[in-house]
Amino acid sequence: MKKIYLFLLIALSTSIIKAQSPRLFPAVLESATVYRAGAELNHKARINIPTGTSEIVITNIANTLDENSIQINVPPSVTILSTSFSKDYLKQDNNSPAYRIIEDSLTVAKRELVKVQNKSIVDANLLVLLDKNQTVGGTNTGVNVNELIKVADYYKSKQLELRNSIATWQETEQSWQRKIAKLQKQLQELSQDKSGTTGQVIINVLTTQPVNADFNLSYLSPNAQWQALYDLRTENTASPLKILYKASISQYTGIDWKKVKLSLSTGNPTQNGTAPLLSSWFLQFGSPQNQFAKQLKGKASGMMIGSVDKYELKEVVVTAMSQAAPQFTQVENQLNVVFDIDIPYDIASNSKPHSVMLKESTQPASYKYYSVPKVDNDAFLMAEITDYEKLNLLPGEANLIFENSYIGKSYINPNALTDTLKLSMGRDKKIIIKREKIAEQTGVKTIGSNKKQTFTYEITVRNNKKEAISLQLKDQYPISTDKDMEVELLSSNGAEVDKESGMLTWNLNMKPASSQKIRISYSVKYPKEKIIPNLY
Repeated sequence: MKKIYLFLLIALSTSIIKAQSPRLFPAVLESATVYRAGAELNHKARINIPTGTSEIVITNIANTLDENSIQINVPPSVTILSTSFSKDYLKQDNNSPAYRIIEDSLTVAKRELVKVQNKSIVDANLLVLLDKNQTVGGTNTGVNVNELIKVADYYKSKQLELRNSIATWQETEQSWQRKIAKLQKQLQELSQDKSGTTGQVIINVLTTQPVNADFNLSYLSPNAQWQALYDLRTENTASPLKILYKASISQYTGIDWKKVKLSLSTGNPTQNGTAPLLSSWFLQFGSPQNQFAKQLKGKASGMMIGSVDKYELKEVVVTAMSQAAPQFTQVENQLNVVFDIDIPYDIASNSKPHSVMLKESTQPASYKYYSVPKVDNDAFLMAEITDYEKLNLLPGEANLIFENSYIGKSYINPNALTDTLKLSMGRDKKIIIKREKIAEQTGVKTIGSNKKQTFTYEITVRNNKKEAISLQLKDQYPISTDKDMEVELLSSNGAEVDKESGMLTWNLNMKPASSQKIRISYSVKYPKEKIIPNLY
């Protein structure tokens, strides 16, 4: 009787423990909406739970997410009591066949290295033993010359053999070490997930009946992004401009995206959506020290903002891969644009960019050349397009293809507050521009207590192309910032003069194989005891 009672007790305890154990269900990633920063991931998990209270764990989700963004759609018979997120450090390795091949090769290489090192150690120990046992004959007996010669020959031969063997082992050891280093580097390259973790959502649920249904889980993860990339193509300056709009997608969520339906959004769900309020502005006097500190703080803040902008510009430098354009649907919402791509994609969790073609458009464009020889002697071909708002362009790097040849990179900034978008199409080496100082018309004169410096420059432009060109040429003269400093523009050679900025602009129309010279001259008068360090 006692045995039966004990058996029932054990069975009941086991049943209770089993019922209280969390149930694990792997999630399958079905779709992802990638933002400029972050992504919304949508999973599906098949859940099978009994009636009552259960703790279920949905595994194989991103290793980092915004817990406030978690949304779970469940059947009506299921009530969610609580949810929490944690990282799963015990996940199974999910590496590619190529990774496993390299991993096996690395194991073999390490094993061979150990063998070589052991052989080298044995020979080195023998050499030490040989050196310690070089005494010939006893202490009370003489040494036979023939025996001495034999022993000497033996030691010579054996030492040479051991030293050559050790040298060979060392060379072999270095060879294996180089091979191991290459394999380790290749292994790191093939590693699909450098984070080493995935995530899991723990859910406590209450059900009124047994459930065998799909749970839909979605959330925002910060570990994904996409950037705009472009190809700008034109056959010549009489052809329209082709704009290939592409996306560079990367992610390191800890899970590989396999055959995932992708959408790309220009929105940013992490950005604060609260409209700002303007409070009353009250003025009050403060000490000069406090005022100086505020000015310094403002300058420091301005410098920091500038550096951030510069970094973000560098961050988009990604080499695009050529790829056939998939079918997609462009949806223009009131606040953003979404590209729904019909072809499912594989994107590994390794932070590497994956290029996706979005669309191609052909735009009528007007072409002209632009040059600022004071800064750069080259002429740049500029393509100007209007009505560019409908293209929904984003800031991004562009590959330039002119006359079917890759000529370099440029940058598209569609946020300029102008009606015309100007795109730099690269340098044209067939237009030769040279800016020189004319020595005989440049000098210094003393006028009473002042000195007057005169500067004269000549700009020579040569069009070596077979067709006529339009060239906008720019230069400048200095602007005075002090009443004791007088600046006079002596000659502008017919330029459009902006007196507020000191900018000089010439719009030249040049025939093929023609040249043109332009001279500018200006003077600056100021007290002779003063110095203007940036005057030239």
